[in-house]
Amino acid sequence: MTHDTHDNDTLVIGGTELTSRLFIGTGKYGTDSLIPDVAGASGSQVITVALRRVDLANPRTNVLAHIPPHMRLLPNTSGARTADEAVRIARLARAAGCGDWIKIEVISDSRFLLPDGYATARATETLAKEGFVVLPYMNPDLYVARDLVNAGAAAVMPLGAPIGTNRGLRTAEMIGVLIEEIDLPVIVDAGIGKPSQACEAMEMGAAACLVNTAIATAGDPIGMARAFGEAVRAGRAAYRSGAGPVTTGGASASSPLTGFLGE
Repeated sequence: MTHDTHDNDTLVIGGTELTSRLFIGTGKYGTDSLIPDVAGASGSQVITVALRRVDLANPRTNVLAHIPPHMRLLPNTSGARTADEAVRIARLARAAGCGDWIKIEVISDSRFLLPDGYATARATETLAKEGFVVLPYMNPDLYVARDLVNAGAAAVMPLGAPIGTNRGLRTAEMIGVLIEEIDLPVIVDAGIGKPSQACEAMEMGAAACLVNTAIATAGDPIGMARAFGEAVRAGRAAYRSGAGPVTTGGASASSPLTGFLGE
């Protein structure tokens, strides 16, 4: 559950306080050596990594060697096609010293890479009972989200568009339903392609955004990471400030139309 304070507006997940609401990833960079500078520019405190990219036999040459030590590691179960596979990967991640946070991805659809809601809920329930802080990747479906809440998820991570597409918030209306109805942090994950789209998600009331492809495939990943960090902060500030009412059926002058000088 998310807890905000009026002083610093921290996000609390699994007992960990976060001041940054931008999560980043480790995939698709031209070189992993960019990751420390991207992390620094973004201001992010959470970074996700696929366990299948971690070479446990060569700890100095795997991707973990490039992740700043202050960051919260969020291993993911990318490649899992069933709930049992996701559970096995999560247990391996914890045994390898990656901590108790886990992002559940169960995807058997090889074309659109859409998550399997039923299998995701099954894996979430098993791992939550084992003490994991489970952040499941999901379609923005209210019933799946409710199942994940009941399964013990620490947050829900609905996709904005199919993973890796940079198409933006194609599912904005359904994400809005989750924000309104689900009493857990809603972290928009997948599909966000521009900082303005991350800002829009935060203005809607999302607790955080996870952005990987849009940063990693940018012409200047470090500059783009900085832009996303600023956009997420701006969107969060706008949400907390409360947007003014939307007027339809005419216009509303910002200054009075009567009482001019000389009248």
